[in-house]
Amino acid sequence: MHIIQEEIGLPKITEQKMGDFHSTFTISPLPQGYGTTLGNGLRRVMLSSLPGAAVTGIKVKGVTHEYATLKGVKDSVLDIMLNLKQLSITMDGSAAQMVSLKVKQGGIVTAGDIELPGGMKIHNPDLYITTIDKGGAIDMEIRIEKGVGYRAAIIGEHQDGNAEIIEIDAAFSPLNRIHYTVDATRVGQKTDLDKLLLEVKTNGSISPDEAMRFSGKVLESYFNIFNRNDDLVEPEFMSDFEKIAAKAKAEEESARPQQQSYTPIEILGLSPRTLNALINGGIGSIEELTRSNESKLSNLRGFGKKALTEVADALEKRGLAMINAE
Repeated sequence: MHIIQEEIGLPKITEQKMGDFHSTFTISPLPQGYGTTLGNGLRRVMLSSLPGAAVTGIKVKGVTHEYATLKGVKDSVLDIMLNLKQLSITMDGSAAQMVSLKVKQGGIVTAGDIELPGGMKIHNPDLYITTIDKGGAIDMEIRIEKGVGYRAAIIGEHQDGNAEIIEIDAAFSPLNRIHYTVDATRVGQKTDLDKLLLEVKTNGSISPDEAMRFSGKVLESYFNIFNRNDDLVEPEFMSDFEKIAAKAKAEEESARPQQQSYTPIEILGLSPRTLNALINGGIGSIEELTRSNESKLSNLRGFGKKALTEVADALEKRGLAMINAE
């Protein structure tokens, strides 16, 4: 970590939710230039490497190409494929799975009509797929796979050897939007620091926070390639994350108001008259009593020389004394 972080403290990350799966993260303070370095790195990883599930093929009985039409179905096979590409879905495991879409009555067909096995969930069940006319029906199988990035469908090639499946190019990324900006910020006299604003929006299959943390782990795994040994060229110019965190914690503890002890004066065993005079005078603890002097106590109503001697003797038994006592 940059040596300047020892002066300005560790960067803090705050999340501002703008929707269920739409957030803006603020990372600050950062050394000059690091806003762009981190923002661009996270953006590129999110665009290319976030895992997701997508439709990669469909199988319709009697249909061998995407330009076919189905009797009693409003949309062509190609239009249905385009609609299925917008499906937001999560699945357990990495093996491809086949799901069914069977509707035998007229009306609008949505993603919620797809029959799913356990471990799979559709996050946009209202997604429009097609419309069936009265007396029509649709019966198809849909292949769902997990992957990253984009994979083109090669016409005429079938990855699982099934010639009946029409291949679909798949965009696995669950990311809908990623945008970053870098603003100036300051800490004390340092006015040339960076504040990174990272806007992340997903399709619901992964949260923005999970997307950012996953991307950070990917970058970390690649940067670890360069850590061939622990011998740094200029170790005095590399700050320690744990050292900075410990320093910040110590400063936070020192800034926190110290809780004062409070020991009730009743435990001194004073006479009722003396005890009442002290309490009525606003002195209710031994700590407050030891911070008082004889002049202050003498001004209390009902508190005379006898009470003063009684208090001094009670404190002496505990090894304590008022601030002006010998």
